[in-house]
Amino acid sequence: MRNWCRATRILVAATGAWLTFVCLQQLLTGRWWLWLLPDLLPPLTFLLVPVLLIAALPAALLSGRRVPVTATRLVLAGTVAAGALGWPYNGIDVHSGPAGTGPGLRVFAWNTAYWGQDVPRDRFYAFLRSQHADVYLLQEYLHWDETAGLDGARQVDDEPALRAAFPGYAIAARGELLTLSRLPIVASPPVGPDRDLADRAAGFDQVFAAAKVLRTDLDAGGHTISAYNVHLPVHIDLAVSRRFFALIRERDEGRRRQLAGLRADLAANHRPAIIAGDFNTSPAMGDLAALRETLDAAGTAVYPGSWPAGLPLWRIDWTFTTAGLVADDYRLVDSDGLSDHRAQQVRIVLKGQP
Repeated sequence: MRNWCRATRILVAATGAWLTFVCLQQLLTGRWWLWLLPDLLPPLTFLLVPVLLIAALPAALLSGRRVPVTATRLVLAGTVAAGALGWPYNGIDVHSGPAGTGPGLRVFAWNTAYWGQDVPRDRFYAFLRSQHADVYLLQEYLHWDETAGLDGARQVDDEPALRAAFPGYAIAARGELLTLSRLPIVASPPVGPDRDLADRAAGFDQVFAAAKVLRTDLDAGGHTISAYNVHLPVHIDLAVSRRFFALIRERDEGRRRQLAGLRADLAANHRPAIIAGDFNTSPAMGDLAALRETLDAAGTAVYPGSWPAGLPLWRIDWTFTTAGLVADDYRLVDSDGLSDHRAQQVRIVLKGQP
């Protein structure tokens, strides 16, 4: 090892450093609020770094450099171990679920970027109508005052326009969450922290903070299906300086409460359910581990990225189903410049439906 050249030492050190990082990722993601900063890495990083480290070996030979056998073995062993340990975080989707039978329901889930406040209203509504979905699960049904900092949420009441654009649809709105359904909505029980506001008057700011999961129970021709519309708070705000770390910790606590409430509601709900929306959580983050282990995640693309819309390196928008439903024909579609999120389209079918 003393005779190794500088490049060999750097390569072996980089391999060891990356393997150490991946081990820490396994131990800390989803468990320690400060690890939300490393969690910002694009998931593909967990695949690309091992590939690049291994590629450095033949590249060295092509450039006329000899890599010692011991160093080669250390690099190969370290990168293979890191690649295997980091595989759950790389965002690659090789899952192929069963195809549904029957006509099914078309579901459209989308973060609307503050209800299209910065785009022409007619184009925004035309995009929504063009989806021809049976159920719309829409987030950011509000406007945002950029001059007010973290307190910029402003309530929107667009019900007259919604009823004109979607005649016959049932409407459920809570805080910034909006669900439109061709199927009758038979119930909409509060979920998680929003339950604390039940049966008492609350202002929009309180509801906005508490209601990050909107559940609607839908009458699907004699069967009741639960649709969960989800928007978890983003965990990091780069515009905040003095309270940067304090805000991360607060957001982490809020996200944990929302996820715990969602899991508890799902555990008590024996109806088939679809859970979709903007989770602000990539595959590289451990926050969704419990949901991903117990629910079926819809996905067909090899790397289903949803954000930012123009170059989707992160998947932060998800659709899950419980055992009673099959999700197929899942797509992440371009939002035509109307949002920084790609939209989710999926067809769901009750298992056993003829």
